Amino acid sequence: MNLRLASSLIFLGLLSALTVKASADTLGEIQKRGVLRWGGDQSGGAPYVFQEPDGKLTGFEFDLAEALARRLGVRSEFVQGQWDKLPDLLDRGDIDMVLNGYEWSPEHEKGHASTVPYYIYKLQLLARKADASIGSWDDLRGLEKAGHARKRVGVLMASAAEHYMEKNFGDAVDLKSYDGVTNAMTSVEQGQIDATLQDVPIAIHYAKEFPGLREVGEPVAPGYYVIFIGKTEEGLRRMLNEAILLELEDGSLERMYRKYNLWNEDQRQLSKVALDWPPKVETLATGWSDLPSFGLRLLNSAGITIVLSCLSMPLAILIGLMVATGRLYGPRWLSRPLLAYVEILRGTPLLLQLYVIFYILPDMGIRIPAFWSAVLGLAINYSAYEAENYRAGFLAVPRGQMEAALALGMSTWTALRRVIIPQAMRIVIPPVTNDFIALFKDTSVCSVITVTELTGMYSRLSNNQPHLVLELGLMTSILYLLMSYPLSIFARRLEGKMQIVAA
Repeated sequence: MNLRLASSLIFLGLLSALTVKASADTLGEIQKRGVLRWGGDQSGGAPYVFQEPDGKLTGFEFDLAEALARRLGVRSEFVQGQWDKLPDLLDRGDIDMVLNGYEWSPEHEKGHASTVPYYIYKLQLLARKADASIGSWDDLRGLEKAGHARKRVGVLMASAAEHYMEKNFGDAVDLKSYDGVTNAMTSVEQGQIDATLQDVPIAIHYAKEFPGLREVGEPVAPGYYVIFIGKTEEGLRRMLNEAILLELEDGSLERMYRKYNLWNEDQRQLSKVALDWPPKVETLATGWSDLPSFGLRLLNSAGITIVLSCLSMPLAILIGLMVATGRLYGPRWLSRPLLAYVEILRGTPLLLQLYVIFYILPDMGIRIPAFWSAVLGLAINYSAYEAENYRAGFLAVPRGQMEAALALGMSTWTALRRVIIPQAMRIVIPPVTNDFIALFKDTSVCSVITVTELTGMYSRLSNNQPHLVLELGLMTSILYLLMSYPLSIFARRLEGKMQIVAA
């Protein structure tokens, strides 16, 4: 047996005597249940955990979970969760451990207990093969000094790559946060961003699927993938540590990683790292002194939310009004296509529509910047609801109003503009106002296409400062309230004035 591994196992054996009762209860519950529940996110894709064409799960972390469960004498059970929210599932008790490419950090260690590392990763910068402007890391920083536009770099939201870019490049690059690694790589190939920073396992696995990308420089910032469990679960941590080291000692871990082409010389340091794990974490500052700067960043992002909403809603109202008018007063042949337009948009999620506009249209030669993709997506989605609002408003106006206008010699379009639409507008003010308020909150979906509005900024800050989640959440809620409540007051006053005029 490797001397380092033997030392690690002896140390873990001594540690078992210090296991607290609560830990024993947690481990005992898993053994009684006969199931080790581990949380991951399939949308993160290969090589971590993903579905094969036949629907079966696979991936090196899936294999690892199976192996660890066998060592514990139970079976493993995968629980799907959003990647950056997996610790929340752990805190809720929905899962027993987080196993999905989670990088160790002092912030994570403060809130949860980590196992010894099961993989040592590095970060690899990727750029387009056809783009000669990025030949090294220095090219990312030099452009701003030369007066050119900053390079756009995509990273996985709340990942070590995001932290690395923020810490080492700051405002020198235009950082774009994605909710999926392949989305960022696709955006580089399509020319929507200039580069992406990915973990080496991802860069290796997807090299064939993204032939238009190339590696830039050597991998940087080595770090550790670890399993996170509850803070007081020392018994479970000890058992998992022993299982990981035994998998490493008998060569099972190496065979597992070679299966996915992930084994390298860095992994030979795992046993050495395990001897002094976890790293000592100094008491983290509360970060309250940074709240004003965080508040300013949230305020700036709230401005993006306002601009998105104020550009999208008028466009949605205009499109919706035209659709409703065409259905009720247009040629008969136009009614069915407009009905299909409304039902398709109402029957499909906004998220999917944004994906089509931002990720699918570029494959057809239509490339729209992220911000304007968000405006277009929100406007098109809400136009379907506004069309139904205005159709209801038109139908609520007595038919005699149109007949009287026509009898006075007005054309149909003149009667609509001067008689029907003004009355319908008064009727639909409440539902339109509700939709406008809802639109403010739905802008949060736009973070999936790299538009960092208020909710997106809150997610970024709260992931980097988990001990300030409550304070940041309160600030975000207040900003949303300050944006939506004045709109409600304005709408009620406008509705009252129009009722007076109508009377």
